[in-house]
Amino acid sequence: MTFHSLRPPNGTTCALPRVLPLQSPSAQPSAVLPHSFPAPRGVSPPHGMPVCASFKSFKVSAFWAQPPMAEAVGAVVESLCGCLESTGILNAAARKVTAFVRIKSNWEGLCMARDRLRGVEATVKARVAAEEDRLNVCAPQVKEWLRRVEKLPLDTIDEDYGSLLKSSCLGQCTVHARRRAQMGKRIVEALEDVNELIEQGGNFREFGLQPPPEIVNRLPQSETFGLESMLTQLHDLLEKGESSIIGVWGQGGIGKTTLLHAFNNDLEKKTHKYQVVIFIEVSNSETLNTVEIQQTISDRLNLPWNELETVEKRAKFLMKALARKRFVVLLDDVRKKFLLEDVGIPTPDTESQSRLILTSRYQEVCFQMGAQRSWIEMQVMDNDAAWKLFLSKLSNEACAAVESQNSNNDVLEHAVKIFSSCGGLPLALNVIGTAVAGLKGAKEWISAADAIVANMYDNEDVDEVFYQLKYSYDRLKLTQQQCFLYCTLFPEYGSISKEQLINYWLAEGLLLNDRQKGYQIIQSLISACLLLQTSSSSKVKMHHVIRHMGLWLVNKTDQKFLVQAGMALDSAPSAEKWEEVTRISIMSNDIKELTLSPKCRSLTTLLIQNNPNLEKLSSEFFKFMPSLKVLDLSRTKITELPDCETLVALQYLNLSHTLIKRLPKRLWLLKELRHLDLSGTVALEDTLNNCSKLLKLRELNLFRSHYGIRDVDDLNLDSLKSLIFLGITIYAEDVLKKLNKTSPLAKSTYRLNLKNCGEMQLIKISDLDPLVHLEVLYIESCHDLKTLIADTEQRNTGLELLTLSDLPSLENVTVAPTPHHFRHIRKLVISRCPKLPNITWVLKLEMLERLVITHCHGMLKIVEEDNSDEADTLLDHPSEETEDGAAAEHFGDEWKGDVRSVCKGESSNGAGFPKLRLIELTNVKELRSICKPRDFPSLETIRVEDCPNLRTIPLSSGYNYEKLKQVCGSVEWWEKLEWEGKESKESRFFIPL
Repeated sequence: MTFHSLRPPNGTTCALPRVLPLQSPSAQPSAVLPHSFPAPRGVSPPHGMPVCASFKSFKVSAFWAQPPMAEAVGAVVESLCGCLESTGILNAAARKVTAFVRIKSNWEGLCMARDRLRGVEATVKARVAAEEDRLNVCAPQVKEWLRRVEKLPLDTIDEDYGSLLKSSCLGQCTVHARRRAQMGKRIVEALEDVNELIEQGGNFREFGLQPPPEIVNRLPQSETFGLESMLTQLHDLLEKGESSIIGVWGQGGIGKTTLLHAFNNDLEKKTHKYQVVIFIEVSNSETLNTVEIQQTISDRLNLPWNELETVEKRAKFLMKALARKRFVVLLDDVRKKFLLEDVGIPTPDTESQSRLILTSRYQEVCFQMGAQRSWIEMQVMDNDAAWKLFLSKLSNEACAAVESQNSNNDVLEHAVKIFSSCGGLPLALNVIGTAVAGLKGAKEWISAADAIVANMYDNEDVDEVFYQLKYSYDRLKLTQQQCFLYCTLFPEYGSISKEQLINYWLAEGLLLNDRQKGYQIIQSLISACLLLQTSSSSKVKMHHVIRHMGLWLVNKTDQKFLVQAGMALDSAPSAEKWEEVTRISIMSNDIKELTLSPKCRSLTTLLIQNNPNLEKLSSEFFKFMPSLKVLDLSRTKITELPDCETLVALQYLNLSHTLIKRLPKRLWLLKELRHLDLSGTVALEDTLNNCSKLLKLRELNLFRSHYGIRDVDDLNLDSLKSLIFLGITIYAEDVLKKLNKTSPLAKSTYRLNLKNCGEMQLIKISDLDPLVHLEVLYIESCHDLKTLIADTEQRNTGLELLTLSDLPSLENVTVAPTPHHFRHIRKLVISRCPKLPNITWVLKLEMLERLVITHCHGMLKIVEEDNSDEADTLLDHPSEETEDGAAAEHFGDEWKGDVRSVCKGESSNGAGFPKLRLIELTNVKELRSICKPRDFPSLETIRVEDCPNLRTIPLSSGYNYEKLKQVCGSVEWWEKLEWEGKESKESRFFIPL
């Protein structure tokens, strides 16, 4: 590093005073050469002069100029200087003298450098604050830099320098000289540190990182009134270790989930004992939600998720992964016994120190799951705790009215009636307390108490808790009530997608095309304790007691629901049960055919999705459904849709991920249709021009459908004036050009699949600029495609997912310097691209989180490094066939420099993979290496399958990969891995496949 503040003015050297030599009468005076002291660390000697050369010249000139004497003394001095130079004494001495002599200018330079550092520090702190606002954490290197800046002793140096100036001047005493020398040294060292920090601060590219998954994932928790003793008892059972399986049982709504949430959060204090704590909602009333349980475990262990894997294979893999850790698994609401091994949970034993804790409404289920020796029976709350919980739900004004000391306190009297009706049940106290939280005068309290007590005695055959909870429902607005009841159509277990829920509400006419209103209603239901938040901001769930109350409420209204979702049905309810029903949900079952023709003229919603073996609907299935507005048949095996021209009121139709081959000829008669989802329809051959005639369509999704637009004349969607979302599959380059020129259609395109585009040899991503909302790009089966160019981005677009699949001719992917069109990509999938020898350009994808490569048999390395000569050759003699010449001409000299740096494995951001979390490699037969060891600050998982020639992985103790959790592969592959130098195998990360 060069410290300009240490240089003498005008570029001159710092010379010793001239020394006149002693002369003999006959001798001519020799030339006196000024001596330049060695520059401080980071400053080169002037004009390339060796450090000792001028020093020797100066020494020689100080003696008589008699040739014999000069030669003799010169030889001695030269020898002495050589010895001194080899020891570093000369450099050290020169450094001290420079610091002593130039103390004032160095201090002035330090002041200016300090001001620059403050500016850099302010910028860095602002960037860190922005990252923290996005819930990221400060990058470790930035955090260390800020710590070093904080610890700089600049204020102390200012004080000591000021004190020195007040002392006697130079030469009056040796004490002052010693103090000046010490002060000069401190200033020079501080200046070097400040300049180094300035340079480092200006080079930061990443200021924040996603926080690593915590050992404990904190769950929503309310105050645990009255649960303290049970919480203590649960901790005692965990610590004693008498049994590795602990059961908690009690009636619905008694607080089992609240207890388990609090216990989960308490385990944050015991992270030294356990490596992972996993909370799983089971709720297996009829069927076990195996896939969702496995998804939860995979997410908590940061394992890759493969939808194509069988449940059995995934369970074995999860068993191995969990068995390597000291875990605590919390299973909430187990209704029936099931085998832990079936979902991927190893049965814990006392030796492993792992634990499993489950809650259930039934004691026998706890015993069947293995909790015979360690269990807790939950009781309703005692009056004191229950009263505290009730009061905690009231507003300050209501609470003051209840606790008033007035002898005629009618508010207190009726508040006690309401409180007593809850029977000490926490769920009822929460819901009812929230419902009456805003009551003010005595009249409102009296009315509320009468309504709640009247409900309790309305019907002795119904669980009284429903009557207690009904008051909360009664206080909702009519639209909120309808939206709440709609939530009961989903299975008891699992979560509900907010977006899907709002789509249904829109189609039913509950929201009047106002999506934001839908999110507001969801929040109001959460506030009323009728819906629950989940760990995902995009999903909600419903307590099973609340759901049963909702279904009970439906029967008390004019509506009639038929709900048998997630009940393990293999056949549909009889046609008689469909009559007079307004909403039907038979989703998430194993129904194989629907051969009935039910007469249900009032039916508005029919949810049949997630019946994976459903193949057939009767030809007259829809004949008597004129009021149907919502129809969801997604993720079934149906091959055709029966005649549906009677569905004149239909607004939402979801046929995604089915085997349907063509749409009905007269589908265009569904004039009210606003949402049509045909994504992932791998067998769809023709829509029979229906889509362009559905003039009210707002959302049309044909992404990754077998059906695509093959001819420009078929891209006839301009008539869809209301379209706001388009997912599309395109089969020809001229169709793509037309889409780009069709402004309204282009602006509606969020997902694009380019497929079988014959004769398309080059794709420039800048040609897609009119697709301003494009988020997902899938390029597949374009057999002539040779080059893909991600050129300079002119506007801030949001392409996040890129898939390149089955591209046999693809040889070159060129990425421009930042900003380029790929800079926001988070997931990259490359499959069946046999001519790609490497993908070194991924170093430029600074946002990349997931890298998946499969069946690329020509790929030798992921990142090609240390090939600067090859890069120069490529740039100086670009091949016409590869069109690199065109790329170089397009990007200019800046691109050339960038290609050289990438070919050397360098990147503008330093690490090259700052956010990469997953590397997944499958059947890449010739792959030799991924890349050289480097920092992987975010990497969590490496998964390798069927890559027999991959002998190294980029792990080394000298680099940062502290978030790495697992390396997954076969035992045979792992045993053959080679490790650099003295590196030992990181067996603690290995999980066999």
